[in-house]
Amino acid sequence: MNAQFLIVSYDIPSNRRRYKVMKALEGFGTRVQYSVFECSLKPRQVIDLRKRITKLIAPEDSIRLYFISADDVNRIERLGDARTVEERIFIMH
Repeated sequence: MNAQFLIVSYDIPSNRRRYKVMKALEGFGTRVQYSVFECSLKPRQVIDLRKRITKLIAPEDSIRLYFISADDVNRIERLGDARTVEERIFIMH
């Protein structure tokens, strides 16, 4: 089966959980903004992504997966700085 393009965004209040989700997503796609990843995944990988993230989040966390058609992927515009993002998160105890 063909790969599906999807955008994953997240809003997670906890630094620790946010970091774990970010690290998990790095294995599936490219970070394009602080809490947004672009992924090209086969159906089995989408299932694996959902399972992995579901184990990491709490009820107050929000994860969104936007599935984008091939035609729409070609229409994506990038304005301003289009480089991918590297974020350093420091957790203080």
